[in-house]
Amino acid sequence: MTAGQRRLQPRKRPRQQRSARTRDRILEAAVHVFTKYGYARGTTKRIAEWADISIGSLYQYYPNKDAIVVELAVRHLDTGVALANQHRQAGSLRLIEDVLRDIVATAIDNHRQDPEFLRVLIDQAPRSRELMAKASELQDISIDAMRQLLSAQPEVIVEDKDSAARLVVLTIELVVHQALAAPRTLDTDVLSRELVAMLTRYLTADTANSATDRSDTTGSDLAH
Repeated sequence: MTAGQRRLQPRKRPRQQRSARTRDRILEAAVHVFTKYGYARGTTKRIAEWADISIGSLYQYYPNKDAIVVELAVRHLDTGVALANQHRQAGSLRLIEDVLRDIVATAIDNHRQDPEFLRVLIDQAPRSRELMAKASELQDISIDAMRQLLSAQPEVIVEDKDSAARLVVLTIELVVHQALAAPRTLDTDVLSRELVAMLTRYLTADTANSATDRSDTTGSDLAH
C-alpha cells in the first residue's frame, strides 16, 4: 500500500456497536458540512463539531477529510450497485421495460437523497486513485450483471450483449448522475419515463428491418 493510499484509508474499523454509531455520526456530519460549506471549507473541525465529538475522536477513525469523502463516495456506489442488482436478479421473467424502469428508479432514489452533497462530490471532491479503482470495480460488477440479464431476455434482440450491457449501465449512471446533480433538477418522472423508453427501443428494436425501411424510404424519395 502506498503512502497516498494509506492517507485515504480509515484508521479504525468499528468492531462494536458504539464505534459503528460514532463512525456513522461522522459520515452524516460530513454530508451536512460539505453540503453547507463546500469541500474546501468543509474542515475536519467543522465535521467534528457537527458530529458533537472531539477532533481527536474523529482522527481515530479518519486521518483527514479526503478519507471521509472517499468512504462516503464508496458507500454511495455500493448502495447503488446492491439495490440495482436486486432488481436484475429478479428480472429474468419480466419484461425488459419493467426491469429497466425499476433500475432507473433505484438509481434516481440513490442519487436523490443528498443532491447538494452529490454536486460537491462531482464538482469539488478529489479524484483519488483508490476511489477511481473502486468505482471501476463496481461498474464492472454492474455491467456483468446487466449482461447476464440481457442474455436471459428473449425480447432483447441487440446482438452485441457485451457492448449493450456497458452502454445501458453507463447511460443510466451518467444521465441520472448529471441530471440530479444539476442546479435545476429535471422532473424525475419525466426523466425516468424517457430514459426507459430510449433504452427499451435500443434493446428491442429490429435494427436490420429498421435499416431496410430507411433504405426503402430513401430510395422512394430519390425516385420522386
